[in-house]
Amino acid sequence: QVQLVESGGGLVQAGGSLRLSCAVSGIIFSSITMGWYRQPPGKQRELVARITSTGSTNYADSVKGRFTISRDNAKNTVYLQMNSLKPDDTAGYFCNIIGTYIWGQGTQVIVSS
Repeated sequence: QVQLVESGGGLVQAGGSLRLSCAVSGIIFSSITMGWYRQPPGKQRELVARITSTGSTNYADSVKGRFTISRDNAKNTVYLQMNSLKPDDTAGYFCNIIGTYIWGQGTQVIVSS
């Protein structure tokens, strides 16, 4: 059974930083492309960043230069380092195995102004 477990969310002031983690089990992690999505209150879920099995990355324009996605294949974990946070970054953040309907339970990020 494949499982994704996110952690690291919380309440932070604008300009602050958070690091999200997503631990993956039940699948050969090193071979999969992972993504971080977010869903602001009342809005649709959107892709924030993705990282391929070879480490290539892509970012939404709204987070370029502020967020960094990375992975540790030895720990079966993908990370999202979020710097210079803005109130507009407030959302539930979810990790996903790209191309599947496999999601974690999400972790909440709240950025106060």
